Amino acid sequence: MVARKLPRIVALAARMLGDRDEADDVAQEAFLRIWKIAPKWRSGSARFDTWLHRVTLNLCYDRLRRHRETSVSDEWPEQADLAPLPDERLDTAHANARIRRALATLPTRQREALVLQYYQELPNAEAAAAMGVSVEALESLLARARRNLRTALANTGGDAPKEHR
Repeated sequence: MVARKLPRIVALAARMLGDRDEADDVAQEAFLRIWKIAPKWRSGSARFDTWLHRVTLNLCYDRLRRHRETSVSDEWPEQADLAPLPDERLDTAHANARIRRALATLPTRQREALVLQYYQELPNAEAAAAMGVSVEALESLLARARRNLRTALANTGGDAPKEHR
């Protein structure tokens, strides 16, 4: 199970924290916490993945509070390339860097909503459950996040990503 879930949990933590080493630590701690409190988990109350995401996000919030930083570093894992041409690779790297910088300007909850939906590809209901909000509140966070991301990208000379449904 850990082998299957670990890459997504590390990616979630990396997107929230902006530091791959810290993300690895958070992922390890999340699985340890899950292991310790597993006997208390009620299978009917939440899906395991939702529970794991919630534990991971709480640990990320703890780290962010501890560091008093809301910025996201440029050390995020790059998107997978399917052998693009060198110019395309450079354009992609620049676009990814602009998006990372723009994401760093978002309030934490808005960034969390975007990460869960776009990077973790969770359905709205699961993302809302992981964040502890209603689906309507998640959709409101996503709308504000997209608007703020669009503004931040416009201010850095980048184009906003296309809408994702």
